[in-house]
Amino acid sequence: MASEDLTTFRNENSSIFLKDKYFLFERWQDYHIAFLVKEFLRFQDVVVQWTMHPWERDARMARKALDGHPQAYGLLIELACTRSSDELLGARKAYQSLYGESIEEDVASRVEGIERQLLVALVSTYRYEGSRINDVAVRAEAIKLGITINRHGDKKKLFKDEETVRILATRSKPHLKAVFKCYKETFNKNIEEDLDETSLKDTIYCLYAPSMYFSKILDSAMKANANEDEKEALTRVIVTRANVDIKDIAEKYNKQYGTPLTKKIEDVALGNYKDFLVTLVQRAG
Repeated sequence: MASEDLTTFRNENSSIFLKDKYFLFERWQDYHIAFLVKEFLRFQDVVVQWTMHPWERDARMARKALDGHPQAYGLLIELACTRSSDELLGARKAYQSLYGESIEEDVASRVEGIERQLLVALVSTYRYEGSRINDVAVRAEAIKLGITINRHGDKKKLFKDEETVRILATRSKPHLKAVFKCYKETFNKNIEEDLDETSLKDTIYCLYAPSMYFSKILDSAMKANANEDEKEALTRVIVTRANVDIKDIAEKYNKQYGTPLTKKIEDVALGNYKDFLVTLVQRAG
């Protein structure tokens, strides 16, 4: 593009370029420079994450969560509870290769809050993935959870209840779905309705209703007042679920929020970043 054309371009985009007060040239507004850089980084991030091996991607996300603030621990729950046993084991191997430490020991040493015992158990597990369910154990554990939850006025104590942690961290997902169903039949409400702590609710949703969980995360990520951590979840969810269950997530999103997921992405994202995300969603349809 010739210099005259560039001058014309700058003059025609006065919302981006300002006339300098003292000298005769058109200059960028600092806000727009920062905005453009951020958008380029979003596209870079989605391409890097998409091309990365899933084990490495999950390992790096786990490390980032541990390096962040306690609110980021929800990402550890997401990784531990929505991956298959082999996928989680692969992420643990990649974590050890990348950082020279096990994810279990890092969670145990870095997490200082009440969630530590549950998080260590979740990232350490290798769940049975068959369809076999022990009906006697299902009923016993549903009743056990109900009694334990309702016994504790302070629901935070549930994080340290060994039986609660054991059930959530070791039982297969089909078994847990049966437990939660039995819980509702026995106590006349969904188990998450009896829980106060976000970490426990997220654990439940990730284990038995991942499409609902991811739909909620996507909605938060695309709100106008979302912070940067929440916005990053848009890339994370679309990329990590594109080859898994993004079709189910898109259907759940449409049902929950009354808007097609691709339409919402087109409304809030820009340029190549937007096109990349929309393509990942549509290719699963």
